[in-house]
Amino acid sequence: MTISFAGQVAIVTGAGNGLGRTYALELGRRGARVMVNDLGGARDGSGHSDAARAVVEEIRAAGGEAMADGGDVSDFAQMEAMAARAKEAWGGVHVLINNAGILRDRTFAKMDMADFERVVRVHLLGSAYATKAVWNIMRDQGYGRVLMTTSSTGLGGNFGQANYGAAKAGLIGLARTLRMEGARYDIRVNAIMPTAGTRMTADIFPEEAYHAFGPDSVVPAAIYLVSAGAPTNAIVGAGGGVFQSAHITMNDGVLLQGEALSAEGFAAAWPEISACAGDAEFVNGMDQAAHALRMLSR
Repeated sequence: MTISFAGQVAIVTGAGNGLGRTYALELGRRGARVMVNDLGGARDGSGHSDAARAVVEEIRAAGGEAMADGGDVSDFAQMEAMAARAKEAWGGVHVLINNAGILRDRTFAKMDMADFERVVRVHLLGSAYATKAVWNIMRDQGYGRVLMTTSSTGLGGNFGQANYGAAKAGLIGLARTLRMEGARYDIRVNAIMPTAGTRMTADIFPEEAYHAFGPDSVVPAAIYLVSAGAPTNAIVGAGGGVFQSAHITMNDGVLLQGEALSAEGFAAAWPEISACAGDAEFVNGMDQAAHALRMLSR
């Protein structure tokens, strides 16, 4: 099976360097017309960059079609303008990879709340803004593929990254909700947790790991997750050629009633409440309430 994007239009945010650049080049190689979005030149989002134009030239030199966009993902009006440009030039938008991101790491005790807000704004609101900008285009054409970039930090936390972890966890909730709202329009929404040696991780990874986790090793998952045959609601870890699925689960739990329905009763039952035995995948936000109702009806 060959995965092709011929006749499709793809937008990749943060595509001037690293993973975004690699995604854009591969989409172009597979026939997509690519909108290459990039704003900041530095890892913290400061400065400006001509990197998007360089990626466009690479795609064109390989025989593809591409345009550069310098819009700021944290500004909804600029994301609307980007989507409108793509639709006007090419007639639609079929693929969106939300890849733009910045880091402003510090322990929570020392973190400036402006830096907390900025990271959440770029990662979480930026992804929501870009997705909202293309959402009705995808609904109207009855087709869309959206990929959110989450992180293992969003699932497990990471010291000094409260802002980043909060944003990345929020993206999982956004993706899992949008895949339900987009289902009737064949809009499939997935999330990827990449581990890659890029500007974002240059001083985090040891040198050996930095080179082992090249952006190219993440691309197969990203491309599949925005293809015509993509699943929806997947959370996929990718790095160094290793691919995993992450699942949010919930155990069977304990029903407390009568005198046991107290803080003391909860404390006594905590070993069973916290046990992983019998875990089932948490698929829908209503699963918790539905499960409680089933237990009460027994």
